[in-house]
Amino acid sequence: MTSRLPATAPVLMSTIEGLNYRVTVGDVASQAGLELNLTQQGLMTLASESGGDLQVADSGEIVYVFAPDFRHVLRNKFLRLRLQEVWRKIWRVLFYIIRISFGIILIGLIVAAIVAIIALALAAQASRGEDNDSDWGNIGWGGGSLGYWWHPNIFWLFDWNTGYGHRRRYRQPERPGETPQLNFLESIFSFLFGDGNPNADLDDRRWQSIGSIIRNHQGAIIAEQVTPFLDQTDTLLANESSILPVLLRFNGQPEVSPDGEIIYHFPQLQSTAESKRKKYVANYLEEKPWQFTQATTGQVTIAIILGIVLLVLGVMLQGMLATAGAVSGLIQAIALLALVYGIIYLAIPAGRYFWLQRQNQQIAARNQQRQDQAAQLDRVSPEIQHKLDFAKQFAAETIIRKQDLIYTTEEDLMPQELKQAGADWEKQLQDRHPEAP
Repeated sequence: MTSRLPATAPVLMSTIEGLNYRVTVGDVASQAGLELNLTQQGLMTLASESGGDLQVADSGEIVYVFAPDFRHVLRNKFLRLRLQEVWRKIWRVLFYIIRISFGIILIGLIVAAIVAIIALALAAQASRGEDNDSDWGNIGWGGGSLGYWWHPNIFWLFDWNTGYGHRRRYRQPERPGETPQLNFLESIFSFLFGDGNPNADLDDRRWQSIGSIIRNHQGAIIAEQVTPFLDQTDTLLANESSILPVLLRFNGQPEVSPDGEIIYHFPQLQSTAESKRKKYVANYLEEKPWQFTQATTGQVTIAIILGIVLLVLGVMLQGMLATAGAVSGLIQAIALLALVYGIIYLAIPAGRYFWLQRQNQQIAARNQQRQDQAAQLDRVSPEIQHKLDFAKQFAAETIIRKQDLIYTTEEDLMPQELKQAGADWEKQLQDRHPEAP
């Protein structure tokens, strides 16, 4: 079967579940921060494909009702959803392998470089005809310096839940929001490349916050209430063009007061399937600063030391190769890889550190700008207060209850028409004879 599910299906399904399976377009759009038109199309598709029901109120508003197992129905019906879930599980394993591979390569090159140096040294001594028996005891295969590398339990390197020097293999975060500790091999990847963009969800947070602000104020707002969530300047704030993307996304319309003040009205976000408490929203959209690494200080120290060790070994090998005679291609390859990998290994974090400093300065500047814009609303000047008072005239919330329905796909059409006709007849009689019981 060809999938007709929208690209926003995963977000829509999660939002529907969070809203207890009975939703309006406004409920989902404001909660997920999605465009109203896309939300409406997506809900219609999900309801059609999962066997959901539609409830129509006498005001014309539509409520979408989904069964608690609608995700299971869709997953069984659409191969794409099943493949997405399988791929997420596979990717988690693959990404973990990628993360630890850099540490494995680092340690492997260090060991290979040490072995290559020993091989070159032995070859040089053999070429001079010297007796090397007395030197074997100093190599330290069973103990001493090289023996240190043969740890009795090397599996701590691969532990998903513990870090270097810790035996708590299944340590869980002690506080909500605490970052799980990386194991040693993961810390190498974190030291090299960091742990991802902390603001990857910035746009989602932006529109979810704006949608919640509109719902909290019952569908009528002023520009100053959402400007701290947009990347705009004070000049744009003055002519209120900053709110144009919000109007387009949530089908809003401007309303002008007799004094020429402009407020913004969002009728489709004023209908809801059930009454909800106001959702807390911060005063402004705050970007999170980039973190260099989630690895511990000890892990970073060891990562740097190992990088320096590899670089030194690479330089030593290059020097020994310059004075050696015929050497196997494997040792030449190890020497080149050790030198190149050591340089790149130390250069990437160094360059990334300075790049992050610049990024964090820009983030701090944007956060300060949004905070200053939010402060304008906190001061509540007479002009802003007039606009807020005017916006209240358009504020409304329509809760679509069972008794407000004139049609639902949960029942056959004929009984609903008879029931509606009876209700209309009773209303007409009541209007003609209001004194009748």
